[in-house]
Amino acid sequence: MKRRFLPVAIVLSLCGSMLTTSCIGSFALTNKLLAWNKQIDNKFVNELVFFVFWCPLPVYEVAALADILVLNSIEFWSGDNPVAAGKKVIDGKDGRYIVECDGKGYTITSENDKSVVRLDFDTDDQTWSVALPSGESFDLVTFIDDSHVAVPGVDGERKIVELSAEGLMAYREMVNESLMAAK
Repeated sequence: MKRRFLPVAIVLSLCGSMLTTSCIGSFALTNKLLAWNKQIDNKFVNELVFFVFWCPLPVYEVAALADILVLNSIEFWSGDNPVAAGKKVIDGKDGRYIVECDGKGYTITSENDKSVVRLDFDTDDQTWSVALPSGESFDLVTFIDDSHVAVPGVDGERKIVELSAEGLMAYREMVNESLMAAK
């Protein structure tokens, strides 16, 4: 009789432990990215940055993938998420990356080849730009005035987008049509 009770007790213990712990994780990197996006005062710019970071630039996808595959696993096994703790080290599929914020932008350094990608905000030009290891640099988003921004189009040309529901919808349609045409 006692032999039958032991497997049942083990199964019940395991089920109970599943109810008291979680392997989902805090998604610290994705939440920090979303929190940064929410700091943008203009709701149209906020939406535009959100959309650009989803479609033409897969920033949110990369952040979520890093959380799912690496950071949440570290958090599950160690109890601490490196991003939530302020340590910004990301183990990617092709290497390890260090992300540093200096208040003006972000520096992303590959530990494999020591290449550096820099994201900067120029307050004079009101432009977010990226500098690649090859030395190339290009603008991502430029704030023109309170109601317009310049963003990259799928064809590489800068597009002026009105910061309104209609302007965002027009930009989305342009990107979607270009992506569909490329398929």
